[in-house]
Amino acid sequence: MGNGENIPAEARAGMPLAQAVAILQKHCRIIKNVQVLYSEQSPLSHDLILNLTQDGIKLLFDAFNQRLKVIEVYDLTKVKLKYCGVHFNSQAIAPTIEQIDQSFGATHPGVYNSAEQLFHLTFRGLSFSFQLDSWTAAPKYEPNFAHGLASLQIPHGATVKRMYIYSGNSLQDTKAPVMPLSCFLGNVYAESVDVLRDGTGPSGLRLRLLAAGCGPSLLADAKMRVFERSVYFGDSCQDVLSLLGSPHKVFYKSEDKMRIHSPSPHKQVPSKCNDYFFNYFTLGVDILFDANTHKVKKFVLHTNYPGHYNFNIYHRCEFKIPLAIKKENTDGQTETCTTYSKWDSIQELLGHPVEKPVVLHRSSSPNNTNPFGSTFCFGLQRMIFEVMQNNHIASVTLYGPPRPGAHLRTAELS
Repeated sequence: MGNGENIPAEARAGMPLAQAVAILQKHCRIIKNVQVLYSEQSPLSHDLILNLTQDGIKLLFDAFNQRLKVIEVYDLTKVKLKYCGVHFNSQAIAPTIEQIDQSFGATHPGVYNSAEQLFHLTFRGLSFSFQLDSWTAAPKYEPNFAHGLASLQIPHGATVKRMYIYSGNSLQDTKAPVMPLSCFLGNVYAESVDVLRDGTGPSGLRLRLLAAGCGPSLLADAKMRVFERSVYFGDSCQDVLSLLGSPHKVFYKSEDKMRIHSPSPHKQVPSKCNDYFFNYFTLGVDILFDANTHKVKKFVLHTNYPGHYNFNIYHRCEFKIPLAIKKENTDGQTETCTTYSKWDSIQELLGHPVEKPVVLHRSSSPNNTNPFGSTFCFGLQRMIFEVMQNNHIASVTLYGPPRPGAHLRTAELS
């Protein structure tokens, strides 16, 4: 559609944000001027929007699950649209109400919104808005609706101003559907991640994973597969590979910029070999292995909030973390921290002040500044919470049981 009519790319309801962005980036020479719109202070209160200004299209993603919820075409002059292989909007065909009637058939009577001066005509999963500002009066309806759109007394030639594609019967009540099988592309996704605890802190992760079948007949008889895997501190590299499969990337730590905060007197002595991460982008999880033992020593869970330096590198990790509450008369009680918890509510649950944070600056090079500002890292119960300036959690780093004589500091985040 539009400038990209011949591009073999699809935007499907339920598609994850990262996949949609990857498609747009792949075709950046044709699909240009893409804006990312979100609420900086309240990122969960409004949809996350990709606005294709050159093509007159908005892709609206659910703020929580970050899957495509609504496709809005707000400038029909910039696109060509087909239904069942036949154009109903192009340079030669205007999207009039007669054309919509001819292409889609009769529907229920539309709804007139006097505040917007728009007349909304709705089919299942599809809605058209007609501009009424040139009309002298609101449309009137005949009592008999048996003859499709012809029974509505609206002027001939009224054209569509906006079109919406969504899942379900109502645009107002629509929700992002589950991810289509065609969007898996051989990847495994995490539906949820539960942090397991021992007596002093986290002991591992229990992941509920989603996958589609693989092979040449992927879509012919593919079904969603749901399975659970648990990974623990101390698991070997081979254990993790057999449980979760190959990572999307392996990253070797070349330096530890936070080593200056370490209590070790040998903090400035370079190590002979480097620890390495398995980056599982579609799980929203990183796993750090010790360079000498090749065993798990750290997990990192990413929330993928817009406005964070790493936004859209990882899919959102839907985690649940049990926290030991240390208020009076609450011995042994736990509360749950989730991807959507705010830091001030966590501190309130803990009932005691957390140590001063370490300020974390990120930049792509020494001469560049991070346009999103710094984040703040707080350590508690063998975990480090990276907190954004809007009070949302950007990531959580989980550490295994400390070695004898070692001390975990907030500043060990790296």
